[in-house]
Amino acid sequence: MINLVVGTIKGGFVFTSDAARREWKLVREIFPGWTVTAVARTPSGRYLAGTGSFVYGATVQSSRDLEHWEQAAQSPAFPEGSDRRLDQIWCFNASGDRIYSGVSEAGLFFSDDDGDHWSPVDGLNEHETRSDWIPGFGGLCAHAVLVDRNNPERLWCGISAVGVFRSDDGGDTWTPKNEGVTPAVPDALHGIGRCVHGLAIDPQNANRIFRQDHMGMYRTLDGADSWEKTETGLPSGFGFPIRRDDRTGTLFVFPQESGEYRMPPGRTFQVYRSRSDGDSWEPAGSGPASYAGVLRGAMAVDSLAPCGVYVGTTSGTVHISPDAGDSWIILPFTLPRVLCVESFVESP
Repeated sequence: MINLVVGTIKGGFVFTSDAARREWKLVREIFPGWTVTAVARTPSGRYLAGTGSFVYGATVQSSRDLEHWEQAAQSPAFPEGSDRRLDQIWCFNASGDRIYSGVSEAGLFFSDDDGDHWSPVDGLNEHETRSDWIPGFGGLCAHAVLVDRNNPERLWCGISAVGVFRSDDGGDTWTPKNEGVTPAVPDALHGIGRCVHGLAIDPQNANRIFRQDHMGMYRTLDGADSWEKTETGLPSGFGFPIRRDDRTGTLFVFPQESGEYRMPPGRTFQVYRSRSDGDSWEPAGSGPASYAGVLRGAMAVDSLAPCGVYVGTTSGTVHISPDAGDSWIILPFTLPRVLCVESFVESP
C-alpha cells in the first residue's frame, strides 16, 4: 500500500492506493484550517508534520498512523527575546538518528529524540554572514537539508535567497558553497546572494548534488566546492522542486517561465526528467493545459520499481505517474494550494 500526504494552505489530505498506483482513495483530512508545510517519516516509523497557523504559529506534530496526532513537547523556536519570528516549518531530513528541520525566518534545528524536542544549530543560525542574508520572494527560508549517509558529520543546507552552506563538523561551523552559481542578489558579498530553490543528493556518492536555482539548474561533483550548469533540453532553468529516484538515479524537475511569471512554459503541465545525472533532460510524458506552478515542496518520488512521481500544483490539482513519468493521472479532487507532497510505501 502507498500513503500519499498532500499538505495545503488549508490542511492536509491522506490518500491511499495499492502498488499499481492507478486508483486512489481519500481516507482522511488532517489539521483542517492549518497550513501543512512539511511531512516526513523517521527511521522508527514515526510520521512528522510541520503545521502552521497565523494565530498559533508553527509547530511540529507526530503520529504513528497518519490519523492520531500530537504536538511535539518542544517544537523548534528561536531564543526568547530574539527578533526572529519562526513562521514556517519548511522541511525535515529524517534519514538518520539525528533529525533536522529547516525553518523560516531562516534557521536550522535538530532533534535527537525522534522529533519530541528540538535544539538550534547555532553554527548556521548565528553565522557571521547573517546580517547580509536577504529574503527571496518566499521569505528567508531554510528549505533543504542534506546529510552524507556515509559521514553524518557532513551536512548541506539550502537557504533562499542566500545559497548553499556546508558543514564538515556536524553543524558546528558552516561555509558558503556557491562557486559557479550566478548571483540573484547584485553585488553579493561573502559568496552568498544565490537563490537556491531545491537540492537533491546521490546517497551513494554525496559529492554528487543537484541544484535547482533561481538562476538555473546546476550540478556539483565535489560536494559543492564548485557548481556547473546542466540545462540541456530544459525549456527554462527556473523552477522550484527537484527530486531523485535513488534506485535508478533519474532526476525530476518542473521548469517554470522565469521568476516574473512562474507558469509552465507553453502553458502545459510538464515534468522533465534526466536519466544521465543532469547531462541532458527530456519531457516526462505529457500533461493538460495548465497555468499552475509547482512549489518547492510539492513533488515526491517513491521507492517502488518503476518509481512513482507525485506533483501538487498551486491550483490544487495532484498529478501522479506510476511509471517514472511515462504516463500521468490526475486525482479527481481540487484541493487548496498545494505546499508539500510526500509518499510512503507501507510494508505488507
